[in-house]
Amino acid sequence: MTNLVLCKTKYLTLDRSVCETVGLSLPISFFLNFAAMRFKKIDETDLLFFCSVLDKRYVLLQEEHLARCSSDQTEDLVFRPELVLQPGTAEEISSILKYCNEKLISVTPRGAGTGLSGGALPVFGGVSLDMKRLNKILTLDKRNFQVTAESGVITQELQEFVRAHGLMYPPDPASKGSCFIGGNVSENSGGPRAVKYGVVKDYVLNLEVVLPTGEIIWTGANVLKNATGYNLTQLMVGSEGTLGVITKIVLRLVPAVQHDLLMLVSFRSAEQACEAVNAIFLAGFIPSALEFMERDAIEWTMKYVQQSAVPLPDDIQAHLLIEVDGNNIEQLYAEIEAITNITQQYDTGDILFADSHEQKQMLWNLRRKVGEAVKSNSIYKEEDTVVPRAELPKLLKTIKRIGKEYGFHSVCYGHAGDGNLHVNIVKQNMSDDDWKNKLPIGIRALFTEVVKMGGTISGEHGIGFVQKNYLDIAFNETQMRLMREIKKIFDPNGILNPGKIFPSTP
Repeated sequence: MTNLVLCKTKYLTLDRSVCETVGLSLPISFFLNFAAMRFKKIDETDLLFFCSVLDKRYVLLQEEHLARCSSDQTEDLVFRPELVLQPGTAEEISSILKYCNEKLISVTPRGAGTGLSGGALPVFGGVSLDMKRLNKILTLDKRNFQVTAESGVITQELQEFVRAHGLMYPPDPASKGSCFIGGNVSENSGGPRAVKYGVVKDYVLNLEVVLPTGEIIWTGANVLKNATGYNLTQLMVGSEGTLGVITKIVLRLVPAVQHDLLMLVSFRSAEQACEAVNAIFLAGFIPSALEFMERDAIEWTMKYVQQSAVPLPDDIQAHLLIEVDGNNIEQLYAEIEAITNITQQYDTGDILFADSHEQKQMLWNLRRKVGEAVKSNSIYKEEDTVVPRAELPKLLKTIKRIGKEYGFHSVCYGHAGDGNLHVNIVKQNMSDDDWKNKLPIGIRALFTEVVKMGGTISGEHGIGFVQKNYLDIAFNETQMRLMREIKKIFDPNGILNPGKIFPSTP
């Protein structure tokens, strides 16, 4: 037992990079197994406590519940929790976290399981804290354009609720029909309309959060301006469930727009499609969405959804999906015509205009299903690069060059209007050895180039589990130290969502 205590103490300074510096080359599995020694396995005494806090219906050991919380939409990763708990109040979460902090039981918050960076995976077992019961929209303040919701509310349901009152919550991730608003806040999600309206952080006013030590706090105030102390609200946004468990969210809203127009523009050159993106903004237009899809993305998706709605001649290499919105329909027609003229300065093919709501939904469905379509074709890894918008053509060219150098095929698509390009790397004919050993070197080379362009390694998916060993590309030692120290202040025993964000450490 003494040795275990010593190991736990030593682990705080044991880092993969340190080991490599002194000549030890250890696999990440070593660090996962070593870190797991810090955490207590759940036993009958723990179960009795959890049953005293929650109705036993919400203390789940059945295989179906453990299996559901073992994975998300991140590649094919599976990590099994020992137990699933489904609290219904902040007070219940407080009791659970306080107990787990004292007993050194790891706790991994889980939303809807739509994440793409492994942020909800219980890599050390322990408790999977399922937030699905916190699913109420609590208040709508129409006078102040605000809504308060629990973290388990589905994003699209929130959007439809406020829309019925003439208001709009703009952020719209691709999984909006199933993802939770709390998960969106934890990941600082974006989506297509971020180019005009911003991302989740631009709408969060205040948060109720349960800290890993059990305290319940509000992070801010329900006001549009707040220069009072450190901004704890924005610190929690994008913290990926590592600093606290978000239970209630106060969001600002905007008036709903009445009209939108949508078109799909085809290009014979993917790089020219990227060049056209910045030309639209330089001409003074800000579309409500501007999405890029290279040929494989739209071709594979049409096969996946069994639709042939978009002509795809052999010479077409990419598409831009362009939307404008507002309240003056005549002005929107003028904008879409001007944007059309800009795109035609490049080597374009067909330009399709959506004439009805159904056609708009069909085009948007093609865009939103790209990730699923790629996943259905092959084992894959999805990288979430983002650069200053004018660097987008260079980014695309760099992706393809590095792919040739390291032997991987990529399918690129994403939010071109804000420089956020998703790079789906498909295994296809790569050998298992190259996929395991050569590909990570290629990804590191790609991220290094992205940072050189003034970009960073995630625009909206987060770092989570799969990107953590690349974090040193984006941050220097001082920045990493500050973030680790912030984590330690909030979570002194490291029990909350361990194994995420920081390289090879819990």
